[in-house]
Amino acid sequence: MSVSPLVWWITIAVTIAFFVYEYFAHVRKPHEPSIGEAARWSAFYIGLALLFGVGIGVVSGWTYGGEYFAGYLTEKALSIDNLFVFLLLMSSFAVPKIYQQKVLMIGIVIALVMRGAFIAVGAQLVANFSWIFYVFGALLLFLAYRQAFSNHEMDPAQSRFMRFVRRVLPVSDEYDGDRLTTVRDGKRFATPMLLVIVAIGFIDLIFAVDSIPAIYGLTEEAYIVFTANAFALMGLRQLFFLIGGLLERLVYLAQGLAVILGFIGVKLVLHALHVNELPFVNGGEPVLWAPEIPIWFSLLFIGATVTVAAVASLAKTRRDARHEVESPAE
Repeated sequence: MSVSPLVWWITIAVTIAFFVYEYFAHVRKPHEPSIGEAARWSAFYIGLALLFGVGIGVVSGWTYGGEYFAGYLTEKALSIDNLFVFLLLMSSFAVPKIYQQKVLMIGIVIALVMRGAFIAVGAQLVANFSWIFYVFGALLLFLAYRQAFSNHEMDPAQSRFMRFVRRVLPVSDEYDGDRLTTVRDGKRFATPMLLVIVAIGFIDLIFAVDSIPAIYGLTEEAYIVFTANAFALMGLRQLFFLIGGLLERLVYLAQGLAVILGFIGVKLVLHALHVNELPFVNGGEPVLWAPEIPIWFSLLFIGATVTVAAVASLAKTRRDARHEVESPAE
């Protein structure tokens, strides 16, 4: 896939323009978005992402189009998991609802910048060191194991990192509108709003470690990696308000993501065996016994896993709710 520098610059400029518009149109004036507003903009961004994928398929071929859709679906699923942590973060720091949009917007921009840096580094590693696929594969298998047993019950406000930040910065106990600092008795303090943004930046860094190796397991094209991540993050703010209540019902989301990360980890290891030609040698010729997993299978597997996890989660929460009604606590 050949992408000229001009196309890269146009893509980056358009991405920045979308976020600038988001800020001035929706975030600059604090308010809590309605369900209708969140639904309309979520549908717009998802539709735009799908249309872009069709464009890649038409212009560059459906192999690349399939890689984009598989990457976008994976990154979107991981982003929804991010939203669960953001929800805990908002509750832990008691962020007023009218300021939650600003916190999310800043967090999403930080995530895009960090992922952009990771994408650039990852592209250089993939291009120059074929053994990096073994490292990415092993990392994803470890992350899959950790994700399978995550329970999202930690308190982000009381993490070791945030306790360290509180020791370094003088922090006020109350919000001062959406200001990051405030003055009390002639002394400047950081507000809880600043702590929330620092916490989100730290969480974004952790999640970038999951997402970038995962998508490089589906495509080696840096342009597809970047655009899939950008579209996955676009509309994430609106999605937070649209499915905020639904997030708590996705009880099997972590397990579904663990299956996806594990699958991509295995795919990366198999791909590394091909790239490095390390299998058994017969008559001086490498025997590539490890099968390559085609992108169409990856797309179907990821889509099916997300669907099963969502359906099973909703079925379980409905069953549990019915059970509570039929068997009230004594």
